[in-house]
Amino acid sequence: MEAQFRSLGSIERVTRRELILDRLRSAVTSGELAPGTHLAETELSTSLGVSRGTLREALRHLEEEGLLSKDARGRLSVRVVTPAEVREIFDVRFALESAAAEVVCEREDLADVVPQLRAALERLEESEDVGIAEQVAADLAFHEALCTASGNRTLVESWRRVSGLARAVITAAGRETAIANMSAARHAPIVEAIASGDAAHAREVLREHNTSARDNIVARMEAALAR
Repeated sequence: MEAQFRSLGSIERVTRRELILDRLRSAVTSGELAPGTHLAETELSTSLGVSRGTLREALRHLEEEGLLSKDARGRLSVRVVTPAEVREIFDVRFALESAAAEVVCEREDLADVVPQLRAALERLEESEDVGIAEQVAADLAFHEALCTASGNRTLVESWRRVSGLARAVITAAGRETAIANMSAARHAPIVEAIASGDAAHAREVLREHNTSARDNIVARMEAALAR
């Protein structure tokens, strides 16, 4: 079992929970730890070179994010997302992000907000040449920037609670589908729609963005289940 986690590498004790959390989150997001992988504390703590107590804190955080799930015996595994859950998660994301977009379009200082979204889009474009873990982080940062621009803290916190589930969906999508869905080219129309100040148009662009990504993921999952 220990050999299964050896590729994760050892982490110095001084980095503690934060780097352990980032390392495991990245491993799940990239598919290095595939959906359904059982995370045995003893073997995993040995592989990472950290105490079981510190590891347990990180695992608990990832469970709260929705990346890990616990079975009836209390054993943690990388979460397996169903097509129905994918649809639910995308529905919630659209509700939050479209509400944010409408508010942003109505801001009097819209001209000052748009450059922030363009910067997030540029980061997403740059991440395409780095790696999928970085691309996932940039993709989520773009959508969070949209929600943050609304100025609605409750909306932002609600979105952050869903972001862990969004990572689980990205993992379920498979590498090629995930990369295609996260491309900067697919996100550029969102920025332009918001820059226009037309709330109805921005909502429709977000709807198309959301629906096409959801359908791509569900189609891939259902095709895999049919094999």
